[in-house]
Amino acid sequence: MAGRAGDFEVVLTYKKFLEGAAQRGEAVNTMFEERMFGLVESMQRITDALDASQIPYEVIGGLAVLIHVEEANPEYSALTRDVDLMVRREDLERVKKAAAGHGFRFRHAAGVDMLIYSASNHAKDAIHLVFANEKVRPDYLSATPVLRPDRKRILGKDVLVIPVADLVRMKLTSFRLKDQVHVKALESAGLVTREVEAELPPELIARLQQTRLTE
Repeated sequence: MAGRAGDFEVVLTYKKFLEGAAQRGEAVNTMFEERMFGLVESMQRITDALDASQIPYEVIGGLAVLIHVEEANPEYSALTRDVDLMVRREDLERVKKAAAGHGFRFRHAAGVDMLIYSASNHAKDAIHLVFANEKVRPDYLSATPVLRPDRKRILGKDVLVIPVADLVRMKLTSFRLKDQVHVKALESAGLVTREVEAELPPELIARLQQTRLTE
């Protein structure tokens, strides 16, 4: 069962962050920071809904990469466009109900399940859902992992995030260009350890080696 990450509030707002940086005389990449705060706000909106209903989930995808890298070595952090969540297929109706109570509506389009906040009509602003222990596409080498989240903290917010080992496996399974970039960011931050690599099957180790040979 997911932990009660929703018992915590975001204590660092974008305005407070800018004020603090100004007081310390620090330079700020406003485009990066504003986008990161926006992503975390979107994430919090839906994860609070799931936590309130005690529905298990994991933050996955590029935002999970960002959260892990920010903790390990922010020098290698990179923005992502989306908020992706992994839930259990059997919880989908509960997810829809919990999300609806927090201003989301469910939409299935082009084979993708998503939750769109009422203030937006754009799929690009949606929360994308992936199901645990299923193949995202039939041709993928392996299914997604089962839920076994790590509790992480970003911008004052506790959230349940996919473990690095599972995240690396998912990225190497998908293996689009952005997935390879994410794997390189994780590795640069020192997160692709020998233990993580030891959990990979031979075909994914080969893909990991391929990412190491590319610029």
